[in-house]
Amino acid sequence: DREHVKFPYLLRDKNITRANEVWCSDITYVPMAQGNAFLCVVMDWYSRKVLGWAVSNTMDVALCLTALARALKAAGGVLPEIFNTDQGSQFTGKEWISELQKQGIQISMDGGGRWMDNVFIERLWRSLKYEKLRLWSYQTISELRGLTADWIEFYNHRRKHQTHGYNTPWSVYQEAMSQ
Repeated sequence: DREHVKFPYLLRDKNITRANEVWCSDITYVPMAQGNAFLCVVMDWYSRKVLGWAVSNTMDVALCLTALARALKAAGGVLPEIFNTDQGSQFTGKEWISELQKQGIQISMDGGGRWMDNVFIERLWRSLKYEKLRLWSYQTISELRGLTADWIEFYNHRRKHQTHGYNTPWSVYQEAMSQ
């Protein structure tokens, strides 16, 4: 859509040193017996904690706004300074942009076709798909939500990350928030 706005990538050579400095979001599809479902996640870039997520049978901005609202609630009203996404229509449209601008959040977007600009969420997709989604067959959206919730709980609270000295995303985020 020509009315959709694209923003520059603000994270090149930026050293992210604390929680809520940068959040990122993306959408992936999940094959189902009858069609596809779509999963949107909002992640804290520093801790890698999944702050909010949503599943839907449609890939529209409402899916993304639901994940964002859940992330804002989980963060206890703390806002990120910068929010990074790709240039998908859900993230370049008026509804998404105005919601971030209303909150005073700087908007950053990956370069066209630059999956490496949002590498942490791309790694999350790989882990989720190989560790959970490709191992199960989903008949309903409700079933997919339940299994996704189980995996995200595992990822946030029990999966250790080498980057953070083998601490979990949750513990890294909690420690950063208490300082």
